[in-house]
Amino acid sequence: MLKYDLYVVIGVVLAGLSLPSIFGALADRRSPRVALLTLIIAGVLIGLAVSQQPGVYDFEEVPHAFVRVIAHYTR
Repeated sequence: MLKYDLYVVIGVVLAGLSLPSIFGALADRRSPRVALLTLIIAGVLIGLAVSQQPGVYDFEEVPHAFVRVIAHYTR
């Protein structure tokens, strides 16, 4: 289960980091190719975790996934 927690955490972080880049590129009238690719990768990671563990990951569970991943790698 920790593997899928890690997928969710990486996916959420990548999605959060790609959104400002997308908006910045659109504001400068540039094509946000790399940011969109990053957002797609984030969606695939989150989708993989949700499809492999159906019913486990909802909005209330995501913070717990962060805590489990951080706790695992800081021990």
